[in-house]
Amino acid sequence: MLNKIFSYLSFLFLALTAFIIFYSCANIAAPTGGAYDVDPPVVRRSTPDFNALNTSPNRIEIEFNENIKIKTPNEKVIITPPQQNMPVIRSVGRKAVVELNDELLPNTTYTIDFTDAIVDNNEENPLENLVFSFSTGDRLDTLAVSGKVLSASDLEPVSGIYVGIHSHFDDTLFTRVPFERISRTDSRGQFTIRGMAPGSYKVFALGDLNRDYKYDNPQETIAFLDTVIVPSTMEAVRQDTIFQDSLTIDTIKTVHYTRFLPDDLLLRAFLSNFQRKYMKQHERTAKERLLLQFAAPAPMPVFTLMQPEQPQNDWYVLERNAGNDSLLLWITDSMVYRQDSIMMKIDYFRTDSLNRDYIDTDTLTFSVRGAARQRRSEEKDTEEEEGEEEPIRFIQMKTNVQTTFDLYNPVRFEFGEPVIRFDSSHVQLLMQEDTLFLPVPFRMEQDSLNPRMFTLRPSWVPGGKYKLAVDSATIMSHYGLWNDKYEQAFTVKDLDQYGNLEMVINALPAGKAAFVELLDKSDKPFRKSSVKGNSARFQDLPPGEVYARLVIDEDGDGVWTTGDYEVKRQPEQVFYYPGKLTIRAFTDHLEDWDITNVPLIQQKPLEITKNKPEEKKRRDPNQERERERQQSSQSSPFSGRGSTRSGGGSSGMRML
Repeated sequence: MLNKIFSYLSFLFLALTAFIIFYSCANIAAPTGGAYDVDPPVVRRSTPDFNALNTSPNRIEIEFNENIKIKTPNEKVIITPPQQNMPVIRSVGRKAVVELNDELLPNTTYTIDFTDAIVDNNEENPLENLVFSFSTGDRLDTLAVSGKVLSASDLEPVSGIYVGIHSHFDDTLFTRVPFERISRTDSRGQFTIRGMAPGSYKVFALGDLNRDYKYDNPQETIAFLDTVIVPSTMEAVRQDTIFQDSLTIDTIKTVHYTRFLPDDLLLRAFLSNFQRKYMKQHERTAKERLLLQFAAPAPMPVFTLMQPEQPQNDWYVLERNAGNDSLLLWITDSMVYRQDSIMMKIDYFRTDSLNRDYIDTDTLTFSVRGAARQRRSEEKDTEEEEGEEEPIRFIQMKTNVQTTFDLYNPVRFEFGEPVIRFDSSHVQLLMQEDTLFLPVPFRMEQDSLNPRMFTLRPSWVPGGKYKLAVDSATIMSHYGLWNDKYEQAFTVKDLDQYGNLEMVINALPAGKAAFVELLDKSDKPFRKSSVKGNSARFQDLPPGEVYARLVIDEDGDGVWTTGDYEVKRQPEQVFYYPGKLTIRAFTDHLEDWDITNVPLIQQKPLEITKNKPEEKKRRDPNQERERERQQSSQSSPFSGRGSTRSGGGSSGMRML
């Protein structure tokens, strides 16, 4: 009996053991892995060697300690001298391979700047600032210059633009000969030209549209320095801090290094005023409307009606924009707009293949789409509606009047089609005094470009209650439509709902005109004031946060003027107030602004910078979270002369 019990227990133990082993094998746990990979690839060897002399390789291989990828090599990898035939840049396992397709120049230093294009295959940790150099002669040139490219009009960092040098100073080299050496700006607009020999150079930036490394197209963005630069070096010292963790400092080391100068070049990029002129589009958008669109602003074209025969009187009303590149012809002669097809001769400016403007003559045909079908439909509708009363159609009229109206706004009218006459006799503007509404004097103006728009300009009384009225059937369009009755009561805001701002400008160039523009959060100007006696004043500003920029108005035309390389004219200088201004209601603000106090490359507030720098890849997630926690608990006060600042760079400003 005992033997049976023992045998049974032994069998049960073996069965349980087998079950546990089987279950464990069938449920394999996921590996826990190791530490988060934060290390970039490490170079092991290369062919040829780094900084090799007297070598002319067509193929360069750089081997790393792990598999790699090369991200967007055609954008990020810069080879100088510039290559006319595109090199082949690719990754093969642990190797970066570059195949050069140009014939190599004798006694020349070649530099391949990988920037941050090389990343490891798994976590994509970038290997930053890897530069491979070799020389086809017995000397390696190692000088370098660096700086930044900003858009001249709004100080935006310009990314992806070539920066190149010429060692000869003929002004036509930039337009005839490719650069000797190049670099390309990163997302911050920064560049470094490497492998330069001792000497003197001129520096240019070029938004190269055809990849020939020369300014042979006036539609390319460019920048140029007026001065000649001489690259040099100096011994320098910096402090490197080594952390035990995100909070604890381990060691502060003093590092000696070679500083390459100049390293603070600033190029202001611009597009010339040149634009190719040609006709983009012509169409008949309705039976009484002809639309013409051109590629660029130009003098007004000349129209001659060919079919039907041109009437003796004016047969159209013109609506246009300031540059004459968009024209809308409202046909007012019924004998013309009733025609299914209109033929017109037009003389206009056009640009030839040598970028010269000439007067071209075209014969254009305008037809209403589906004219016959539309006419049959109208005739059918007329037959069906005989005996029925036709509904009244009024000319469309819009205004900008609201029940609460801004003190600085005029009243604007816009009609759906041109009107024969619209003047002050058609409008009543009344202001309430006690229980009566009394007439208010005003001036009526027709827009110089859009004949459908009119502006009514009174002298508003802050806090005043007004009534605007237009009697019915007092305004008629060229197409026989009358206006409906219009009446709107509204109140003009009181002065205590606005703030005033005076900016005292320091460090202005002597004898130069200037103006200040206030900007909204999208960097769009909404107010402008000329600088008079070193001061720009803004009245009746709505409360809120605004930004400001100043333009040195060299030609005194009241607008920013671009540059022109042909006459070696730089674009007009622009400065940004390095922070935001907080306008408070019923408050006079005074702000001192030294336009040179902050370097130009740091002036534009990040909040309104469109081309924000790319964020670097996060390394240690725990350290990153700790860093963000610390930053969120700290403020970064901006200190400026004559005003107090709060965190985030907003202005406290002095109150008068």
